Amino acid sequence: MINDILSLIRKHEKWRGKECINLIPSENAMSPAVRSLLSSDLGQRYTSTDKFYMGTQFLDEIEQYGEKLAKDLFRSETADLRPLSGHIADLIFLGCFTKPKDTILCVSPTDGGYPGIWEKGATDFLQLRRIQFPFSQEKMNINVDEAIDLILRIKPKVIIFGASLFLFPQPVLEITKAIRELDIHVGYDGSHVLGLIAGGEFQDPLREGASVLFGSTHKTLFGPQGGIILADQEHGKIIKERIFPAFVDNAHWNRIAALTLALAEMKEYGKRYAEQIVVNAQTLGKALDEHGFPVSCRGQGYTKSHQVFLDYGGYKQGRLVVQKLEKANIVADCGVRLGVCEITRRGMEEEEMQKIAELMKRVVIDNEEPLLVKRDAIELVKEFQEIKFCFK
Repeated sequence: MINDILSLIRKHEKWRGKECINLIPSENAMSPAVRSLLSSDLGQRYTSTDKFYMGTQFLDEIEQYGEKLAKDLFRSETADLRPLSGHIADLIFLGCFTKPKDTILCVSPTDGGYPGIWEKGATDFLQLRRIQFPFSQEKMNINVDEAIDLILRIKPKVIIFGASLFLFPQPVLEITKAIRELDIHVGYDGSHVLGLIAGGEFQDPLREGASVLFGSTHKTLFGPQGGIILADQEHGKIIKERIFPAFVDNAHWNRIAALTLALAEMKEYGKRYAEQIVVNAQTLGKALDEHGFPVSCRGQGYTKSHQVFLDYGGYKQGRLVVQKLEKANIVADCGVRLGVCEITRRGMEEEEMQKIAELMKRVVIDNEEPLLVKRDAIELVKEFQEIKFCFK
């Protein structure tokens, strides 16, 4: 039995870690130092805010150090590293600032919004009424004037900016300036773009009118899988008072230690990393467009994030495309959102984006046998096995 389990893990690590071009925008690669902390003794320890457990001196210091790094990096008044995922961070925000039958406004999943706060997600669980932002599919962004009119009319309790398909900064400043007289809690789900925000390459939600910035820590932010919440003093105080034990009990301290080190790496290397991500994404988008792929938002430069969107009209056709790519060791999701965070962290730059676009063309456009392309994909990946933008 043990050999079966270990064999499966070894096969996975060889394939996904060493032989695949990973274009899933929800994933990234941790540095060896960050990964090592996940297997530390911290992973089998408990602590709690009420000091029920003894022996927590160093766990407490690690948490304080991590919160300070997070506050410095995102220029927030408070920080909390305890959410176990980005989804839990969403749930904490909604749970702290809404009550049943309140109305929230966010981007609909049909426009690229996060399904976890839509139908059958957290809003159903919390018995909230959902309204979707007016949205331009052509520009892949919120319609400002229509959104302001809608907010002034319905007066939602909560607004959440952010999305899962996230190509461009959203009009946080324009909208919050127009509604500042209303008593609305404004949150920003930065799950996909936290690393770009930290690196100064996307937008700055906490300066643009959002009170709370939250999300997952393993997409453009290259930490372990988990969540984080950054907030102003008023909202952060409420969150810290309520998060334990309602939403998080044991917060997985090995993860918090690993996240703390990843935040330190981001503080040191985040600007260069974020700049390269945006350059890579735009280069990949342009190259794919030139090869005949249905790349969204050509007139806007394709993207200002880590994502490039190939618009095949839905998951059914998208699935057929990514199934062919997977046979060539090019891994993407069925929405055909292509993310460059992991390949950037492995050191790939503009030249490699051109090569990846050519490999994809051979599979999808030219209908070349995927197994032939696979050999070339593996050869490319072999050149980029070392994680960059991290402490040596």
